[in-house]
Amino acid sequence: MSNVCTCCGKRKQMGNSITTRGRAKYLGGVGTKVTGITRREFKPNLRNVRVTTPNGSHQTVRICAQCLRSGAVTRTVRVAPFKMPVAK
Repeated sequence: MSNVCTCCGKRKQMGNSITTRGRAKYLGGVGTKVTGITRREFKPNLRNVRVTTPNGSHQTVRICAQCLRSGAVTRTVRVAPFKMPVAK
């Protein structure tokens, strides 16, 4: 299973992990020094979600949390919401 959002195409990004040592100046030290820089990867926050496609079928897709919160996809309604009875 790939690490890519099916909605927006967000995938892992590469970056640096910086290791420091020493005491910060505002805490009374002489400042922090960089002792090492190694490569790391930032992974997207992907969720397996059942969504309703435009043609009415349901399928499970991997969506990033940002697309899920923005409403880019419509989640499947598993149980119809509760409705109040109509008074006569």
